[in-house]
Amino acid sequence: MAIDSELLLPLVPEEVEQFLSQPESATLSTLQGLPGDIIVLGAGGKMGLHLCLMLKQAVDQLGQNNTIYAASRFQSLNSDQAYLEAGIEVLKGDFRNEVFINQLPRCETVFYLVGAKFGTTDRPELLEEINVKVAGRLGEYYRDSHIVAFSTGCVYSYTNPEYGGSTEASPTDPVGDYAQSCLGREVQFATLSRKYGTPVALIRLNYSTEFRYGVLVDIGTRVLQGEPVDLTMGYLNLIWQPDALNHIIRCLDLAGSPAVPINITGPDILSVRDLAERFGQVFGTTPRFQGEPAESMWLSDASHSHRMFGKPVTDLEAMIQWTAAWLLKVGQTHGKPTGFEKRDGKF
Repeated sequence: MAIDSELLLPLVPEEVEQFLSQPESATLSTLQGLPGDIIVLGAGGKMGLHLCLMLKQAVDQLGQNNTIYAASRFQSLNSDQAYLEAGIEVLKGDFRNEVFINQLPRCETVFYLVGAKFGTTDRPELLEEINVKVAGRLGEYYRDSHIVAFSTGCVYSYTNPEYGGSTEASPTDPVGDYAQSCLGREVQFATLSRKYGTPVALIRLNYSTEFRYGVLVDIGTRVLQGEPVDLTMGYLNLIWQPDALNHIIRCLDLAGSPAVPINITGPDILSVRDLAERFGQVFGTTPRFQGEPAESMWLSDASHSHRMFGKPVTDLEAMIQWTAAWLLKVGQTHGKPTGFEKRDGKF
């Protein structure tokens, strides 16, 4: 195996959380003069820590005193320690608990990341409870706030890569219980937005990736370990996580009533085969494959958000190089495959 000798990490591994949490100047402009406090609901997952850190760094750089709250059970990925060390106020509890909800601070700005996905194949009742009912209850509680609610590109129907991805105006016809529950979550926020005039942005994201999690980690790991890469979902979109978070924060400027859906992803429809072969070149090995690409899959067109915010600043080659370097030189990942190759919508 002749590995690319020029593979370099853009950071010291111990500083990975800070590297993934840098606010862009346009993000600072969105947050400048923002009144009141900010709460991130569901902050303990794979994007919550970096969103909280980015918000905290931004308000500190602006010299503002907005308090950043992180609310979660902190059981799925991150403990509360990194939040506390960064000066973020931690609120630990279960959003199914009415007592906990009623103790949450009434913040002017809400980022909603609460959701269930993995391990729910045989538990549709959990999807309904967490993704739909909890969204309705917390939406009602924060009806007087500005809300940026995370959703997913999986709420769209499958589309042929030759025709481009789904736009915000495309039909929502999701496949599988998980995607259906995500659409149900959107319905909850759209309903409260119409009822109360609450400004809401619905973030249809796919797929966010960083050094330790995401489709590039999945593909790169399989190539490195000599495992076959599944081609069933043969094309995809992706975006580097800090780029996604910067765009998501800026969606505060687009939130409205009725609720505004916004696609957040990279500019290109990418071939899974091509991505695996690029990792093969970097690792000096020949990828193995299984399956054949289906005619259609989840794909999004984010040209609207790119017109608003500009295209993501991190290019694909940098993402591949960085991911490959991390896998080789550090190796530690979150150990949570995305399941991007699943066609039945079961996670």
